Amino acid sequence: MNEKKQGWINLYKPKNISSHEVIKKIRYKFKVNKLGHAGTLDPLAEGILPIAIEKTTKLIPFVNLNNKKYIFTIKWGEQTSTDDIEGEVIKSSQKVPNEEDIVKKLAEFIGYIDQTPPSASAVKVGGKRAYKLFREKKNFILHPKKVFLKKVKLLKSAKNKTSVFEAECGKGFYIRSFVRDLAISLGTFGHVYHLKRTKVGLFSLKSAILLDDLLKIRQTLSEFNGILSSVSMLDDILAYEIEDREDLFNLSLGKSIVINLNNLINPSLNFFDNNFLFLSKNGNIVSYGKLNGNLFEPKKILL
Repeated sequence: MNEKKQGWINLYKPKNISSHEVIKKIRYKFKVNKLGHAGTLDPLAEGILPIAIEKTTKLIPFVNLNNKKYIFTIKWGEQTSTDDIEGEVIKSSQKVPNEEDIVKKLAEFIGYIDQTPPSASAVKVGGKRAYKLFREKKNFILHPKKVFLKKVKLLKSAKNKTSVFEAECGKGFYIRSFVRDLAISLGTFGHVYHLKRTKVGLFSLKSAILLDDLLKIRQTLSEFNGILSSVSMLDDILAYEIEDREDLFNLSLGKSIVINLNNLINPSLNFFDNNFLFLSKNGNIVSYGKLNGNLFEPKKILL
C-alpha cells in the first residue's frame, strides 16, 4: 500500500468552476488515477470541498455530510429560474422585509422541513440530472424531500436590498431552495446572491488550501504535506490500529482477523450494539467491516 497516496485534501473551491472541473484539474496536475469529492458545490458557490485521494474515495460515504455550514446573501425582490444570480428573473416584488420579520420567520424553518430542490440541481429525474433537463428546457417535476436545518441566523442587512445569513444544516439541504421559500413566506421574492460553504463535517476553513495554491505547488502529490490522513476526517468512528504484519497480510486476502478489544479507538459504552469497525495503519484506513465478538469480518479492503 502506498500510504502517501491516500488521504484527504481540504480544498477551498473558488467561484465560477464546477466541483467536477476541480477534480479534473487536480487529476491532470498530479497524475492521480482516482479522485472524488464529498458534498458537491454549485459552480457559483465557493468554499470547502473535501477531496478524497485514490482508495480514500471509498470512504466518502462516511464523511459527516449532516454537519455543513454556510454563509450566504439573499437579494430581496427577485426570484430567478435557478434561485441564484445565474438564472433569469421570473418573479419580482418591491417588498423588502425588515429584520424583525425576518428573524421571526426564520424560527419556522428550524428542524425537519419539506423542501423542493431547485430546478437547476443535481437531483435525478428518471435517471437524468435535473440541471440537464433544465438546460434542455424539458418539463419535469421535482418532489419535496425531508431535510434538516439545525441553525440559521441573520448577520446583517444592507441598503442594496440584501441580507447576510449563516446556516448549519444536514445532507441534501439546498440553500437556494431555503432562500426561495423564506422570501415567499415573507410575502416577497428572493434568490442567492452569494454563497460560501465554511464547513463539511470535520473539514473547515482553518486548514483549507486554495485551489490556485494547490495547483501551483511543485511537489508530487505523495510529497505534498497538506494531505490529511484518511482516518483523521471521519467523525466519531469506532476504529482499531493494526500493528501485526500477519493481520495486514490476512486482510489483503479478505480474511477475518482477531482483534484486541482493549485497543479500540473511540469505543462507546454500548459499542457492541454498533459493531461497524474501521481498521487503520499509520493513520490510513485499510479496511472496514463488522465486529463479531472479537472477530473482525472485512466488508471492504483498502490495501
